[in-house]
Amino acid sequence: MNSDTPRSGGALDRRTFLKGAAGVAGAAAVGAGASVPAAAQSPFGGWFDGVSNYDGVVDETGKSEVTVEVGARGNNGNFAFGPAAVRVDPGTTVTWKWTGKGGSHNVVAEDGSFESKLTGEQGHTFSQRFDQTGIVKYACSPHKAMGMKGAVVVGDVAVESATTSSGSGSKQSGGSSSGGGFGSWFDNVSNYEGVVDGTGRSAVTIEVGAKGNNGNFAFDPPAVRVDPGTTVVWKWTGKGGSHNVVAEDGSFESQMAGSAGHAFEHTFEETGITKYACSPHKAMGMKGAVVVGSEAASEEPTAGSLDGGGSGGSGGSDLEDTLTVGLGGALVVGLLGLPVAEMRKRRKESQ
Repeated sequence: MNSDTPRSGGALDRRTFLKGAAGVAGAAAVGAGASVPAAAQSPFGGWFDGVSNYDGVVDETGKSEVTVEVGARGNNGNFAFGPAAVRVDPGTTVTWKWTGKGGSHNVVAEDGSFESKLTGEQGHTFSQRFDQTGIVKYACSPHKAMGMKGAVVVGDVAVESATTSSGSGSKQSGGSSSGGGFGSWFDNVSNYEGVVDGTGRSAVTIEVGAKGNNGNFAFDPPAVRVDPGTTVVWKWTGKGGSHNVVAEDGSFESQMAGSAGHAFEHTFEETGITKYACSPHKAMGMKGAVVVGSEAASEEPTAGSLDGGGSGGSGGSDLEDTLTVGLGGALVVGLLGLPVAEMRKRRKESQ
């Protein structure tokens, strides 16, 4: 069930746990003599994950000059380079041409090799000759967080995505990972720290318009684990303009609202992972996820639990909380070689 009616719910609060858990994980790995292979890095990495108009690499080889639009349609407005990625021969000159839409833009290389001026003038151009084989990523500084990013692939360099024929307009599949878990969902979400444990509660509250993603464009916390049957209540802060809450699988959608105190709720009955976002600010990183049940593997670390003072909060000492919270608890227990029950027994005997 879901509705847009106000309702009170337990407020969420992250503990300063994630960094500590990561440190313990490292210590446990060293103690066990484990070796962790380095993850393979693709040339683009997650560079295009939040870029709505990225359709693959457009083949522009065989040309001495190539034009890319600045302020093309994309990322919920005229906040895109068109095309976002091109392949050219060494010695080709790329010319960026301003459409005059979307406000003022610039073109800035990530490696610092070039930078245009910031302007919104229609017809303005900026050119750069690419002589060296490789990949150069670039962005518009003021709109980078919204997905205004691009790349120039120079020469016969392998990239992880299929090539789109020049002018064909055909699309390739996205880069998100399949199966359970988050994949690259949280790659550009600045306030994501892991999954907050909200189990043991009948209702959990998430802020809409929380601080994050270069403004009030975040859900707080962005990821939470709950029990089946829990009602999640999204509550608007009134900041960051109008927002909504829309499930990726279409299971729920709130109205668009910007008033402080507005609330929308949905009860999660089935075990699994539901990703959701704010439609107008999705490209900026305003995304979230609800993990329902302990069987739903999020493939992500635990970022602590809810404040014990709220409804359904667990009692007990901070030590017990730390020992029983997700991955961190498992690592601590494994490192010390003592089960939780034994720890409690020893504490009682010492009192």
